[in-house]
Amino acid sequence: MFEGLSGRLSGILDKLTRRGALSEADVAEAMREVRRALLEADVALDVVRDFTEKVRARAVGVDVIRSVTPGQMVVKIVNDELVAMLGSDAQPIDLQAVPPVGILMVGLQGSGKTTTTAKIAKRLKEREKKKVLLASLDTRRPAAMEQLAVLARDNGLDVLPIVAGENAIQIAKRAEAAARLGGFDAVIYDTAGRVTLDDELMDEVVQVKAAIGPHEVLLVADSLTGQDAVVTARAFDSRVGLTGIVLTRVDGDGRGGAALSMRAVTGKPIKLIGVGEKMDALEDFHPARIANRILGMGDIVSLVEKAAQNIDQEKALAMAERMRKGKFDLSDLRDQLRQMEKLGGLGGLMGMLPGVGKVKDQMANAGVNDKMIARQVAIINSMTPDERRNPDLLKNSRKKRIAAGSGTSAEEINKLLKMHRGMADMMKQVGKGGRGPMAGLANMFGLGGGVPDLSKMQPPAGVSPDAIAEAQKKLEQMQGAAKLPGLPGMGKPGLPGLGSGLPGLGGFNPFRKK
Repeated sequence: MFEGLSGRLSGILDKLTRRGALSEADVAEAMREVRRALLEADVALDVVRDFTEKVRARAVGVDVIRSVTPGQMVVKIVNDELVAMLGSDAQPIDLQAVPPVGILMVGLQGSGKTTTTAKIAKRLKEREKKKVLLASLDTRRPAAMEQLAVLARDNGLDVLPIVAGENAIQIAKRAEAAARLGGFDAVIYDTAGRVTLDDELMDEVVQVKAAIGPHEVLLVADSLTGQDAVVTARAFDSRVGLTGIVLTRVDGDGRGGAALSMRAVTGKPIKLIGVGEKMDALEDFHPARIANRILGMGDIVSLVEKAAQNIDQEKALAMAERMRKGKFDLSDLRDQLRQMEKLGGLGGLMGMLPGVGKVKDQMANAGVNDKMIARQVAIINSMTPDERRNPDLLKNSRKKRIAAGSGTSAEEINKLLKMHRGMADMMKQVGKGGRGPMAGLANMFGLGGGVPDLSKMQPPAGVSPDAIAEAQKKLEQMQGAAKLPGLPGMGKPGLPGLGSGLPGLGGFNPFRKK
């Protein structure tokens, strides 16, 4: 998400930060480039005008003129205004009402409304420990009710039984009564959609809302539709009255104009964003974190949260014990690679690290992508247990067999073995309590036990100290809750390379100064 906009804005702001002093002409030129970048990202014209004028007014003020580093000050101003445009604070789904809390899902057909309804129910059940009832009010689209029922069954969710012949209002009332009798904490209503906005659609949604009085009315909008999504939001808000927005297919939207426009145009918060097809691919929308990603500052807090959520505690403890003994074989490496895939793959992980957005082209040219991880796992899977335990057994004849079995080449196998040796050496240093850059870096990420100290990351200029402090606090809270002797999962492949090259990436290091 925001890939194109992030690249453009980073380039524009980099030019400013390299200058010792800024004139009004410099700021005006930069704002013209920012305006062009936002318009190309499909941001609404009135939102672009308002944003650039606010930045210009602050950027040519006394704060910048007297600043020692005016370029950095402009970056901060742009960041602050982006956060304000996106909504300042995260606003999750509000469940603070007398149960069952009604959540009405509205939107056009094809926006992912039914799937998102099930995702939210699964999220509330697993994270909030809520008892949630699903109800499909879509009596027009073929198999719409069956689709929700199948999603509920596959994910262990409760769904209202289908009764033929009922209309949307009758189903909604029956769902509300069933939720009260069944002691449910929330009931989510999946309404019908249309290909385009029409009066019949709006009238039905208005009648359903009047019948059940939901606490939340969430619009599900496809971010890939750009300005059309903003038009849809305006229409639903004027007729129905929205309390929030859920953006889907955010992972496929490289522009991000819908997200930047919706909050400013409707005044309604974006509460959740869909970042993939999987049922757990739903994230809270944090304006400050999104702004940091757009400006190439990374998202350290989200990285910490994602890592903690995906760590298998038993495997983490087992890995920590093996590391203390200085052991790290190819089976361990495979577990690390699979853990990295759970964190969103190389692309998802790198998108949260500061400064990496500026070297994505270099990474692509070097063949650094998620397919590389899949090939490395395939190579290890093609080995025998003895070969995984003792890589020294891998002579030419064995490498040929492994290459044929994994669909790779001997060169790729050699790169994998080189990566393993480097990581094994690091583990030995950690296990012995050794010092040096590798051991220090590993300890920083919790590989040596204890809570990692993120303040030692020394991120690129522009990364907010508050973001580092928030991530550190979050990590310490998770550490206490998990009762782990450290968070070994934070040391999965990719992270140890922050200081001396990313293991397994062919020597490619996006953090190395040229």
